[in-house]
Amino acid sequence: MTNMDHNVCTQVFNGFDTRVLLMSDLLCPMCRTSTDGIKSLRLITAVKTPYLPDGRFDLEAYDSLINTQINGGAEGVIVGGTTGEGHLMSWDEHIMLIGHTVNCFGSNIKVIGNTGSNSTREAVHATEQGFAVGMHAALHVNPYYGKTSTEGLISHFKEVLPMGPTIIYNVPSRTSQDIPPPVIEALSCYSNMAGVKECVGHERVKCYTDKGITIWSGNDDECHDSRWKYGATGVISVASNLVPGLMHSLMFEGENAALNEKLLPLMKWLFCEPNPIGLNTALAQLGVVRPVFRLPYTPLPLEKRVEFVRIVEAIGRENFVGQKEARVLDDDDFVLISRY
Repeated sequence: MTNMDHNVCTQVFNGFDTRVLLMSDLLCPMCRTSTDGIKSLRLITAVKTPYLPDGRFDLEAYDSLINTQINGGAEGVIVGGTTGEGHLMSWDEHIMLIGHTVNCFGSNIKVIGNTGSNSTREAVHATEQGFAVGMHAALHVNPYYGKTSTEGLISHFKEVLPMGPTIIYNVPSRTSQDIPPPVIEALSCYSNMAGVKECVGHERVKCYTDKGITIWSGNDDECHDSRWKYGATGVISVASNLVPGLMHSLMFEGENAALNEKLLPLMKWLFCEPNPIGLNTALAQLGVVRPVFRLPYTPLPLEKRVEFVRIVEAIGRENFVGQKEARVLDDDDFVLISRY
């Protein structure tokens, strides 16, 4: 991407109300991605959002991350998901980042905006805005905290499915409510239903793939077997932020138990505390992003930071993003932001 392109993208981001909407008007219906185009994706990265010391988005670092994903073989990115800390963004920030990603990179990678909410009204409004700025698909979680009935789940998703290609995200550990198979099966007849990011495990994956429903593993440590033994299309990955090329090999080149075993220590390390704490710490230690955390996230403790450097050495620094040597950061190197 040229300097001119980056300047245009930054202007789009900072001038969301005018420039992004004007550019989205140029997107004709024929240019939009079909649901089948989303269903075919094997490696989708749940991309991190990096920050400046004052807590604003670091677009230069973000653009570099996206370019690294493209070069590493990722076919799609989730913008503002759990890993991207969409829950710590205002909706204006959220939609602006989706628009920025589309306008800078949308011709080279599929942009899937996390526009889900526990409020149906918010989910509808955010999804309308996301598709208005050109995202290729939406990611929707089930209503969390307040939860709802089975009929409520179906009704919630029915409100957003008509807008465009949609991936439903089932992660009971975060929402405190499973999306049971009858809900997914009831929604599978919708033409915009692209599939499910499933975190429950292999048997649930097989339950859906046997019925012809597209599934992405939501668990990096299970994705190899989900893909090659249980029929998943691919993975929506956190680890690919760090090793996109190796994750591409894991999803595209057939069963590779040796590579999977090599990556498992990294995958388990990433989730030793709730995501994205591990990833944020790792990218900072690789010098790819500034060591800035929006609270309530804080870096992993020193012993885990030391462990990460050892994991990088074992896998090979050349397989990780960035050019700097992995180093152990001190506690004082990190900046924790509560107001931004």
